[in-house]
Amino acid sequence: MAQRIETDHGRFKAIVRGKIKQNLKKYIQKGEMLGKQGKDLVSIPVPSIDLPKFKFGHRDTGGTGQGEGDVGDVLKPGQVEEGDGSGKAGQNPGEHVLEVDVSMDELAEMLGEELQLPRIEPKGKEQVNEVKYKYTGVNTTGPESLRHFKRTFKQALRRTIASGTYDAANPLVVPTRQDRRYRTWKEVIEPKANAVIIYMMDVSGSMGDEQKEIVRIESFWIDTWLRSQYKGIESRYIIHDAMAKEVDRETFFHTRESGGTMISSAYKLCWSIIEEHYPPSQWNIYPFHFSDGDNWSADDTNQCISLLKQSLLPAVNMFCYGQVESPYGSGQFIKDLKEHFGDEERVVTSEIKDKEGIYGSIRDFLGSGH
Repeated sequence: MAQRIETDHGRFKAIVRGKIKQNLKKYIQKGEMLGKQGKDLVSIPVPSIDLPKFKFGHRDTGGTGQGEGDVGDVLKPGQVEEGDGSGKAGQNPGEHVLEVDVSMDELAEMLGEELQLPRIEPKGKEQVNEVKYKYTGVNTTGPESLRHFKRTFKQALRRTIASGTYDAANPLVVPTRQDRRYRTWKEVIEPKANAVIIYMMDVSGSMGDEQKEIVRIESFWIDTWLRSQYKGIESRYIIHDAMAKEVDRETFFHTRESGGTMISSAYKLCWSIIEEHYPPSQWNIYPFHFSDGDNWSADDTNQCISLLKQSLLPAVNMFCYGQVESPYGSGQFIKDLKEHFGDEERVVTSEIKDKEGIYGSIRDFLGSGH
């Protein structure tokens, strides 16, 4: 019976997984999951799943194949009248939406399968060794800080019952020294590939709420995929107009500024953060810059090109630039990047016209597998 239940449960999970993958593009565009994210799980709305079943009719309606018509007549599908919303309240149930919890690892796996993303190969041979303590069993001796209370109580209960002193009316169980059980552990050294994502976004007046929502949705999926590829990952956030500053995640997605745009200020701050905190020999570094492509001057653009060539590109795995379409931005910056880095595989550019463009943009950025 248990094996059959596990088989049925596995089939149900496969059906749910298929439904999620079928609607994954819709979820990505609308950002339905961002507000339902827990610590390790995401609640996803899935259309109701009806399992096939037999339905028995009334006994006085005749058997199979009986009714009007002659041999050879073409069968026509039944006609269903569509409601116009003007009818009275009914008693039949409507279509319901089921919310299922999916782990972030499963979500990343589905994203990779759907977009055909390659596994990322961390750059360099040097790995940071991380020491973890893994609990491997239970022993009769050990420090009090590692006492296993549940196993201790079970042992005391077992002893009390075996000795015949257990009273169901007064179920008092007092563990003795011989009943105590302690967790045992050992050191496990694991190689840990560290990664940092540095998000940069133009927050000048031309970047409105719609443009920032596109960045918010896309960064969620970028985070989800990269966290599935690395055991340790950090995220840093930079906003800029004519000046750049580092902020927290909440401020990053909800700040609105005005004034001019100097992209080089963000690249300078990005390089400063890398120099101070993330040695390229030990970290896999992923800067992502989102803008509408409007920069203050050609001189500042030249300074950005110089920073990329001399500082950023030698240190990072991949530099990604996403240009979000805005009615106010010139859109020139992506053309300048393509002109100078058209053959550089570590520079990946993507144009995002609207929310429907997020799907293809994620593939542009992550499909290279750096």
